[in-house]
Amino acid sequence: MNVPTELKYTNDHEWVKVDGNTAYIGVTDYAQGELGDIVFIDIIPDLAEIVSSESFGTIEAVKTVSEMFAPVSGKVIEINTKLNDEPQLVNTDPYGDGWIVKVELTNPSELDVLLDSKAYTELLG
Repeated sequence: MNVPTELKYTNDHEWVKVDGNTAYIGVTDYAQGELGDIVFIDIIPDLAEIVSSESFGTIEAVKTVSEMFAPVSGKVIEINTKLNDEPQLVNTDPYGDGWIVKVELTNPSELDVLLDSKAYTELLG
């Protein structure tokens, strides 16, 4: 299982990649593996902001639907529209082309409570 060291993680299996004041958010390799084949990503319509710990949409797999929770708060800059036609990118490249939303951080200190790769790996057992 792939757990990149440069990312931050949540207990709910979302990841955050920070670049300055911008954060990319997606679901982890572990999460996509547990969900199975991703068939649809449903982001809340007209999403302008996300708030830490609140749902910003759902991810639908062949077997189940799971909520996605924001690991940090921020102003939504971009939603990965590639996922509309290719939701399987979350399966094949969860930390690259499978990112879900990009935000401008409104409270960077929220990153301090997220897990690093070591802690996330320990959480997975």
